[in-house]
Amino acid sequence: MDDTIFALASARGRSGVAVVRISGPRSQAALAALGAEMPAPRVAGLRKLRQGDAVLDEALVLAFPEPGSFTGEDVVELHLHGGTAVVASVLAALAAVDGLRHAEAGEFTRRALENGRLDLAQVEGLADLIDAETEAQRRQAMRLMQGDLSQKTALWRQNLVRALSLLEASIDFADEDVPVDVYPEVNTLLRGLVEIFNKEIKGVGAAERIRDGFEVAILGLPNSGKSTLMNKIAGREVALTSEIAGTTRDVIELRIDLGGLAVTLLDTAGLRESGDAIETMGVERARNRAEGADLRVFLLGEMGELDALGVAFREGDEVVFAKADRAPKEGPAVSGLTGEGIDALLARIGATLQQRTATIGTAVKQRHMLALQRAATALNAASAQLEWGSAHAELAAEDLRVALRALDSLIGKVDVEQVLDVIFSSFCIGK
Repeated sequence: MDDTIFALASARGRSGVAVVRISGPRSQAALAALGAEMPAPRVAGLRKLRQGDAVLDEALVLAFPEPGSFTGEDVVELHLHGGTAVVASVLAALAAVDGLRHAEAGEFTRRALENGRLDLAQVEGLADLIDAETEAQRRQAMRLMQGDLSQKTALWRQNLVRALSLLEASIDFADEDVPVDVYPEVNTLLRGLVEIFNKEIKGVGAAERIRDGFEVAILGLPNSGKSTLMNKIAGREVALTSEIAGTTRDVIELRIDLGGLAVTLLDTAGLRESGDAIETMGVERARNRAEGADLRVFLLGEMGELDALGVAFREGDEVVFAKADRAPKEGPAVSGLTGEGIDALLARIGATLQQRTATIGTAVKQRHMLALQRAATALNAASAQLEWGSAHAELAAEDLRVALRALDSLIGKVDVEQVLDVIFSSFCIGK
C-alpha cells in the first residue's frame, strides 16, 4: 500500500502512557518530520518530538521494519505521556505531514490480513479478544487468535487434498490397470472428515453462548422474593421491591461473571393471571424470555407452585425455595435478605453452564458453522456418488472441490470480501 496511516492505539482520555501507531512506507519520514531519529529495530529510544521549534513531548519510540511488524509494513510506535493535550498535539503534527492520513476503524488489522500476517479466523479472534469481559471469553478468543482453527483447517485440507488426488488419479488412469483400489481410502478419509465437521458444528452454539453470554431467568409467583434475590446477588438495588404483588412489570437484567462465564440474570414479573393489562403484558414478556433462557430458576414458596407457573421444567433448571430465613425448607433454599443459600445456588448454575461448554471445538462462530456445513454436505454428496462406482468419480471429485472451497473460506482464502466490512466495523480506530 502506498499511503501511510496513523492513529492513537491506546484508549482515549487521560492516562499514564498513550501509544500512537504509524504504519506504511513513510513511517520513518513521519518520525523525521517530528524532528526525531529512528532508533534501532525493536529497541526503545527516548526521543524529543517537535513541531518546528516547539517540543511536543519526550517519548519512547519503537521501530518495527517490514515484514516483521503487526501490519507487515514499516511501523513506528510513539509511547507518549498520556495527557490529552500531548496526544492531540502529536496527532495534529502527524496530520500535517505529507503522505500521512488518519487510520480508519480496524485498518491496521486489515493491513495485517492483506499482508499475510493474520488470516481471517485470527482477525475474528483478535476482535473477540478486544471485547472479552470474562476469562472464558478471553481463553476462547486467544485460541482463535493464536491460530487453532487455522491449524486444524490446514490438517483437514491436507486430508481432503489427499482424497481428491486419489480420485483424480483413478480418473486419469481409468483405462489402465491400477494396482491399488483407491476408493476404500477415499471413503475412510471422507467419513472421518464428516465426523469431525459435525462435532465442530455441534459445538458452535455453546461457543456463541461463551461469547454473547448465557441467560438465566428467575421465575415465580408474585411476591416470591425474585427481586429481593436479584438485589442481593447484585449487591445493590437493581429491582424495585415492595409488599405489593405484581410490582415487577418488565424484565430486569443483571450481567454477572459466574466462574468465568458471562451470565445475564433476568428478574421477571410474577407469573399469574391478572386483570391488569400492563401486568398481563409483563407476565407474557416474562414467559417469552423464560422460554428463550438457557436456564431457569424456579423460586417457590412450596413445591405445588411449580405447576401453577405454567412454564415447563427443563433439564438443568433449578428449583429452590424462597425466604429460607423465615422457616426451614425441605430442599435447596435461598434468602434474598440474609444471603443464605445464594452462593450454593450460583455454584450449581455455574457448574451446569460449564458442562454445556464441553462440546466447544475450534469453530466458534456462525460463519464457521455455515462453512463446515457446506463442506460436510459436499463430502456426503461425494460419498453418495462413489457408491455408484467409478463412472461417478468425476462428480465426486467436483464435490470435493466444493468442500475445499468451503474450508478455504474459513480462513479467508476465498469468499472474504463480503465479511470484511462486518468484522472490521467492530474494531476501534488504532487497531
